[in-house]
Amino acid sequence: MQFRLYMDIHEFYNDTYDVLMRHEAQNMIPLGNIIIGHKGEDKSDWRDPAKWLMAAVSDAAGIQLVAIMTPPHNITLYATDNAINPKAVACLIDGLKGHEIPGVMTEKTLAEYFANEYTAEKGLTSKVTMNQRIYELAAVNPDIKQFGAVRLMDERDMHFFPYWLEAFNAANIYGRTEMSIPQDAESYLYRLSTKKLYILEDNGIPVSMAGYTREMQTAVGVAFVYTPPYYRERGYATSCVAQISQLALDKGFTKCVLYTDLLNPTSNSIYQKIGYVPVCDSLMLKFE
Repeated sequence: MQFRLYMDIHEFYNDTYDVLMRHEAQNMIPLGNIIIGHKGEDKSDWRDPAKWLMAAVSDAAGIQLVAIMTPPHNITLYATDNAINPKAVACLIDGLKGHEIPGVMTEKTLAEYFANEYTAEKGLTSKVTMNQRIYELAAVNPDIKQFGAVRLMDERDMHFFPYWLEAFNAANIYGRTEMSIPQDAESYLYRLSTKKLYILEDNGIPVSMAGYTREMQTAVGVAFVYTPPYYRERGYATSCVAQISQLALDKGFTKCVLYTDLLNPTSNSIYQKIGYVPVCDSLMLKFE
């Protein structure tokens, strides 16, 4: 086994893109990241490849394991064709000496295997911070009831959007019980400037939001699904996700991909009714 640490995003992209594309939906995050880095159009925050850890483990048959970490985020991995090679994992762990890895997020079986081997080697423990399921959609269920209409969010929505986004983050990403109160407009204006976030309006009133994340060769990610508590259980989230999923398909994408928290049975049920089908489970683990 041969470990290679990449310093050039373009070389990493050229070597790993086709490998990752074997499971496009599953590899939405690493694929999206290397596309961002390869284009080089946005180096804000974590998006500068100069800060990334990029590695691959190969043998005579080719790449067996791909790893990318965009600090401060966890490392993401892909075992080629989802066939875990213990020698490749051991080679990767040995090659990562000198690098601080806060955690891992990847397909469940690989995440568990890597975490067990890595923590044993480093004298650490691991803790599950999110148990996820990855879904993809190729067609929206035509029988889904839809309410209101979606539109792109823009600066006119700044009076509520930062609060909605922080509430979404608190509930779905950071595991917090309290949301942060927005203090600076810059990061929220950046989100709006990407023109990937949509608001569902019912009689002119904003009631739910959702948006796109990474845009791939044939797939696009759907995320940021949030409805304020006082507007829930009315079908707004279902309608919002269904509408932007159809918009994506109309734009030429062949599938939409989203991640769900398995601890939230409501959202998992909603997405399946829209037409999303499970691809695989994914684990996010923190090393301590």
